[in-house]
Amino acid sequence: MYRVKQLDTTVNLAGFSRWLNGQGVAHRITEEGGFQVLWLEDPAHAEPVLSALDRFMAEPEIREAVDRQNRSPVFVGGRWQPSPRHAPLVLGIIVFAVAMVWLTAMGQNELAASLMVIDPRDYDWSTMAGRIEALTATLASGQVWRLLTPDFLHFSWTHIIFNSVMLWFLGSQIEWFDGRARLIMLFVITSLISNGLQYFVSGPLFGGLSGVVYGILGYCWLSQRSAPRFQFPPALVTFAVAWMVIGFTPLPEMIGLGRMANEAHLGGFVAGLALAVVLPVKGRRGA
Repeated sequence: MYRVKQLDTTVNLAGFSRWLNGQGVAHRITEEGGFQVLWLEDPAHAEPVLSALDRFMAEPEIREAVDRQNRSPVFVGGRWQPSPRHAPLVLGIIVFAVAMVWLTAMGQNELAASLMVIDPRDYDWSTMAGRIEALTATLASGQVWRLLTPDFLHFSWTHIIFNSVMLWFLGSQIEWFDGRARLIMLFVITSLISNGLQYFVSGPLFGGLSGVVYGILGYCWLSQRSAPRFQFPPALVTFAVAWMVIGFTPLPEMIGLGRMANEAHLGGFVAGLALAVVLPVKGRRGA
């Protein structure tokens, strides 16, 4: 363990310690000579933990948010553990996505074509002009749902399982703390931007909830900085961004993962960051 901070015993660190446990930060608080000492298992966590501790001590609203989180029925032992009744919308999205994996035979039958931005069999989408013309004609025919339905196309069980786990973990927190209306807005806007960007760059042969997941991650990360309420490991954003960067290299195809929907990931993440800036947080639930 690494010694990172010494504080007076009058400072109540119980709430902060529970918050660190929820964030997956291994630590210990001991008493030595009339002082409390904060120890961390990983020295790489020292800077963000000390920054969080400074805010915890200086800002009453931060302490209130942490206390509210610790008292919340969806936190067990300091960890986010919701039940289906706490996030029915997210659960419904996941169930529908899993059902579509089966109904579309993992994107291999005719139903899959009806979920793509355009029907790839009806248009020449090999050029940008062709994609614009195809999309214009598709929307003019009333098939507006195609802007969102690529989210429900998955091409392997690994693909749907990873997206479902991430959507449940992060999306359920948004539904609980920020409300279903906020979650629906995030879902729609990140879908439109991620699907649109991916379509114009590569055409209609893509799918998955990854763009939405990246959007939700970007929203949670940036919004959390001004109003702490979400729980996720600090390294999650670093890993996600690194994976997105790797996706723009030949490595995924070299190791057999195929071509990733990199533009959807990027578009969703940027959209999530933008929404965290333009959408103020109010009326949060925590208990």
